[in-house]
Amino acid sequence: MRLRSAILTVLALAGVLTATTTGPVGAAAEAGAPPSVMGGSGPYSAGYETTLRLTNHTIYRPNTLPTGVKLPIVAWGNGACRADGTWFENILTEWASHGFLVIANGRPGGTGSTDSDMLVDSIDWAIAENSRRTGKYYGRIDTTKIAVMGQSCGGIETYEVAADPRLTTTVLWNSGMLNDSQNYLLQRLRVPIAYFIGGPTDIAYENAMDDWRRLPAGLPAFMGNLDVGHFGTFDQPNGGEFGRVGGHWLKWHLKGDQASKAQFVGPNCGLCAT
Repeated sequence: MRLRSAILTVLALAGVLTATTTGPVGAAAEAGAPPSVMGGSGPYSAGYETTLRLTNHTIYRPNTLPTGVKLPIVAWGNGACRADGTWFENILTEWASHGFLVIANGRPGGTGSTDSDMLVDSIDWAIAENSRRTGKYYGRIDTTKIAVMGQSCGGIETYEVAADPRLTTTVLWNSGMLNDSQNYLLQRLRVPIAYFIGGPTDIAYENAMDDWRRLPAGLPAFMGNLDVGHFGTFDQPNGGEFGRVGGHWLKWHLKGDQASKAQFVGPNCGLCAT
């Protein structure tokens, strides 16, 4: 099933488009990335690790860090604000396999709750690691390209940190404001935002669409709906269709990939159908 938006609008420098319609495996894992967690459709086999330098988080990355390629940062908030960093393992591994450093709130199999400060902690840690001369990430992270995203409750956490001046883009998955008292957060949005929602059967659908109508004028934004409900395609291999389109959004905004941009922009964009 391919994502097609019921209401798909892209605001880009070229203007406004509205449409209404319906790897190869890399080398063996380095120490710290469990060999049992390898996968993704991208050019790098990916896995996850933990570190005492960032407790209560799970770090997804190419098992063998690529030479001459810097990894943009993706901070992830889980649905239900659940502190289990492997709950969305399939989709996060998929994105890491395309050359991103993806940091999820919560330790592998963890319990308890998260908060939005943990997303900021992820960014702070990655930036510090890029400068730590004795660390394996030294000089390997692109600290100028940062995405924050989350599913359901994790999307609310994303809203709460969206004013951070270091961000390049924000993404909400199956998420929207729970009540009007939070709408002030929408006015703090300052970088391109994407919504990937599960269609009318998604419990977050009405809230997400309400947020969409309240976005600041001129903010580059994308709304995509796939009729799969609140739990999306996250548990499918490589994150299913959500993994595919989310990867394109990240490659466009964090890597400048023009083929991925063409999925969202232009009269014949990959996600457009008349």
